[in-house]
Amino acid sequence: MAVKIRIPAPLRKLCKGQSMVEVEAGTLGESLSRLDGQFPGVNQRLLNQEGKLQPFVNVFINGDDARFMQELDTPLKSGDEISIVPAVAGG
Repeated sequence: MAVKIRIPAPLRKLCKGQSMVEVEAGTLGESLSRLDGQFPGVNQRLLNQEGKLQPFVNVFINGDDARFMQELDTPLKSGDEISIVPAVAGG
């Protein structure tokens, strides 16, 4: 099933300037794996050594935070939209 992934500005250089990429995936983890397959190096910036989402990366599925769902095991359906949002710090 096709899902859309919104690419944040800091990752667009890795994704050949694209702001949105469509992949075939059944779970959030699979979608990120397919994204990394198309654009190697993306997962190095999104996942830690244990293969979990970095604490400074927020991922939303149709506006809902994946951390409050099943994280990388969250099932997807055709047409879902994933947004990758790097945390912003400042003071």
